[in-house]
Amino acid sequence: MNAKRFLTGLIIRALLAIYLYALFKIILFKFRVIDAAYLREQLMRSLTHPGYVRSRIEGSNLTPFKEIDRTIHELSPYELAYLIGNIALFVPFGVILGLLFASRKLSLLCAFLYSLGLSLVLEGSQAVFAIGSFDVDDLLLNALGGLMGCALFKFWTAATRTEPSDLQDEQTIPEQAAGALHVQG
Repeated sequence: MNAKRFLTGLIIRALLAIYLYALFKIILFKFRVIDAAYLREQLMRSLTHPGYVRSRIEGSNLTPFKEIDRTIHELSPYELAYLIGNIALFVPFGVILGLLFASRKLSLLCAFLYSLGLSLVLEGSQAVFAIGSFDVDDLLLNALGGLMGCALFKFWTAATRTEPSDLQDEQTIPEQAAGALHVQG
């Protein structure tokens, strides 16, 4: 049983690592090759000229719902993809959070805050490394996606939960999810 829980935890953490790599690759690098030399150069530029980062942030969208409102009113295919994409990118994060914290009953508020924090790291990195623009609406949409992912996980676990007497051995929620994915321990 302990080996199975260890393996399940390892698989969930591996999924998180793969997801975070993909997320950084998509948001920060727009699917391009990660160039460490370029990042170092941009970081040094930001550290030696802090006004550069400040001006990038000041030139960004710092007004909540400004871009969301504009997107809804100008609903082009590109704008719709922006809106849905920012939410969809963080749904897996909410599910993974649900798996990681299943035994501690992660609240939806905590899932929202974790998602907001990760999004803040990504948005801040865009400003520091000059590889995108900081947008407060991205923070909100990403956090909403994480919240939705966690809510979906909670709904799925509630819908598939069996009574403890029906279980051969008391499995944790991540073990039940791993079993549903046909992961053998």
